[in-house]
Amino acid sequence: MPPKGKGKAGGGGGGDDKGKGGKGGGKGELGTCTYVKARHILCEKQGKINEAYKKLQEGWLDEGDKVPPAKFGEIAQEYSECPSAKKGGDLGWFPRGKMAGPFQDVAFATPIGATSAPFKSTHGYHVILVEGRKN
Repeated sequence: MPPKGKGKAGGGGGGDDKGKGGKGGGKGELGTCTYVKARHILCEKQGKINEAYKKLQEGWLDEGDKVPPAKFGEIAQEYSECPSAKKGGDLGWFPRGKMAGPFQDVAFATPIGATSAPFKSTHGYHVILVEGRKN
């Protein structure tokens, strides 16, 4: 649901960017990274996303642990209302500009391995687990 154009971007299209400048450029048009790999949970109602987030907190976040992607995926399958729920909330790799405003902002600001707090977008309420970044 949050993708502007449903994407299993895997690695296609990223090939031409891969050989460019590496980490040095920082101030380019796309910032420090061009792609993010993430999972998410999407719920229409704030109460439901808070329930899902509470499970993440009780299992891992309250102890300062990172949520394992497989466990995040199980909770996504249980709570998420996005078609990606069938894949454990896996959105794969997506470039800047593909996702709607707040979703993109949170996805690109969340550190690798970290889980975002619940937030609202035009599609509903989300929690994101960032699994990777690349240029």
